Amino acid sequence: MRREIFIGVIGARNCDQKTYALAEQVGRELARRGATVVCGGLGGVMEAVCKGAKRAGGRTIGILPGKDRRAANPYVDIPIVTGIGEARNSIVVRTARAIIAVGGEYGTLNEIAFALKFGIPVIGLGTWQIARGNKRARIIEARDAKEAVEMAIRQSGNRATS
Repeated sequence: MRREIFIGVIGARNCDQKTYALAEQVGRELARRGATVVCGGLGGVMEAVCKGAKRAGGRTIGILPGKDRRAANPYVDIPIVTGIGEARNSIVVRTARAIIAVGGEYGTLNEIAFALKFGIPVIGLGTWQIARGNKRARIIEARDAKEAVEMAIRQSGNRATS
């Protein structure tokens, strides 16, 4: 029996065209590798990654902050309605076996912190750089979408399923 790979993609709800295009490439690469995209289900990076995945024949899950599944972007296959606002960030992270952070604002930083706390690998594409004391946190930097996806798939195999 083949184990399904869930990769979380996080980033800002409002992003520029360059970041949108990068997230769309990440979605395409994930779909080509057979991974299911998990995200917050709204606009910006979340919409772009879902759009890329869908156009490449992939599957997408959106963990929504509100109570209305119609708030999901049009490329979400499975909208999960939580009604818990940004607290849903921990669910996005816990559902994934690895996280790819594309750009991002404070919500993305929150998800990165959850992933690091939970021991879930974080791959960064133009995202936050953080340190604890004088030690830099373990965000694995990637050069492009293809490398980010390869790293996430590889890292997802190093994590035990909860």
